[in-house]
Parts: sequence; C-alpha cells; structure tokens
Amino acid sequence: MAASAARPTLALLASASLGAGRRGWASLAVSSSSAGSALPVVRGGRRLFAAAAGGAVMGRAGPGAVDADAGMNAVQRRLMFEDECILVDEQDNVIGHESKYNCHLMEKIEAGHALHRAFSVFLFNSKYELLLQQRSATKVTFPLVWTNTCCSHPLYRESELIEENCVGVRNAAQRKLFDELGIVADELPVDQFIPLGRMLYKAPSDGKWGEHELDYLLFMVRDVKLNPNPEEVADVKYMNRDQLKELLRKADAGEDGVKLSPWFRLVVDNFLMGWWDHVEQGTLQEAADMKTIHK
Repeated sequence: MAASAARPTLALLASASLGAGRRGWASLAVSSSSAGSALPVVRGGRRLFAAAAGGAVMGRAGPGAVDADAGMNAVQRRLMFEDECILVDEQDNVIGHESKYNCHLMEKIEAGHALHRAFSVFLFNSKYELLLQQRSATKVTFPLVWTNTCCSHPLYRESELIEENCVGVRNAAQRKLFDELGIVADELPVDQFIPLGRMLYKAPSDGKWGEHELDYLLFMVRDVKLNPNPEEVADVKYMNRDQLKELLRKADAGEDGVKLSPWFRLVVDNFLMGWWDHVEQGTLQEAADMKTIHK
C-alpha cells in the first residue's frame, strides 16, 4: 500500500481521565518506520512463535499476583494470564513478548517495560454508520466505556507476527471481531481491512491498570451479522456523525454516565471526521499513512 507523506506535528489529547473537562493537551511527535507492500500467504495457523534469540521476556506474574486477583472474572482472568502480547519499541520493532496481565500493570508501564502492539477497528456499514461497542463490566481495563468497534492486541504467535502489509495485525483483528462480536471470518476478509495509521499512547485506567500501546488503526466498510459476546461487550450501536457528536457531548458533560476510551477519543479528536469523508467517498487508501507513528 502506498503511504502518503508524513503529517506535520499536531496536538493530541492526552486522556489520563475520561471525565468532563479533565483532558490535558500534549504535543504530538512523529517518527517513521518502513511498511510492507505485498500481501503474503499466511501459513502455520495459530502456532505459538518460539522466542527469538535475544528477545525480551519479562517475568511472569507470581503466585501473589494471582491471589490478589482471585476475584477477577474467569474469562478475563484466563485472557490476562494466557495471552502473550507483542512487546515493541517506539519505532514498532518487536523486542519480545509478555503476558497481557503484566503489560497492563501501571507499575510495569511507568517503568517503561510494557509498550505493546495493539489495534483498533473502525467498522462501517453500507450506510456509512460506525459500529461502536460498550465494553463489558467485567473488563479489567476501562469497563463500561464506549469505544470503537473492536480494540485488542495481536498475540505473539506466527500468524499475528507477520509484518508485511500489516497481515499479522489484520489476522488478529479478524480473530477478535469473532471473539467479541460474533462476526464470522467469511464476513471479514483479511485483505479488506485498511490500515490508515499508527499511534502511540499511554493512559491509566485506575490505580492498578492502564494502557501503553502502539495502536494500528484499521478501517473497513462491510455489512455484517452481529452476535455480541456478553463477556466482552455490554452493548453495541451503529452511529452516524450527528449521533457520535451527541455521544461526545454527553461524555464531556458527564451525562448519563457516558465515558469514552482514551484511544477512541484520540482518534475522534484528531483523525476520525476527516477519515469518515474518505469512507463515504470510497477513497480510504488515499488517507493511509503507515510510515508515521503519531505520539
């Protein structure tokens, strides 16, 4: 995919809090790394990748951590301890892997040992309405907040480490859209995900948990059948631009308990409306810039 010229420095919202009037501003820096072009054949399914020589592997969470989180929902507990996220540096180079649990501990994040690769999917229907989800109450980070269609992580496995043309991230997005929203793979062809950009952000969820992610922003226009998983999703809703603006107003005013995820708010405030124009015009590829990492 051809990438557009790097964007100039912007201002990004640093959303350490989700409440009204509590957002601070930070300057946005940019850096560049190479992006692949050809779409390779995916082989090997979901076999776990052996750790590369010299790769970083942080210490596993010990028995004390397990005991301290005994009240965690069983599904979320399994995901936190079994899923292995892909550790990267700020240029998006893979440097190792770590449990989802450790990657989301604020003490690890603040120590600079938890930056990992993530993705955020923005799925539109044929009426160009954006599908939003409200995260379930059992989510460890940012429970019950409204966010884009699907937000998760590629895992440290062969099929999701493929760097060419973002195939690994696309494979992960297809997997999680089925896990969270019940959308079958046939309705979400991997090559139909359009990567538009990457951003690096950090945000606390509460005193213990948070996010520090290098987030791939994937767009698709597709009519699909939904079967949300209540362990992952509390509610779903398609929204047009005006409905989204009303949701933003409620979040800013603190009405009806509406809260938005920090990564979604960053995209909304800096990119989404311009990209929505490309969605409606069928020109999403023209908006893509996978060389720049927005910080």
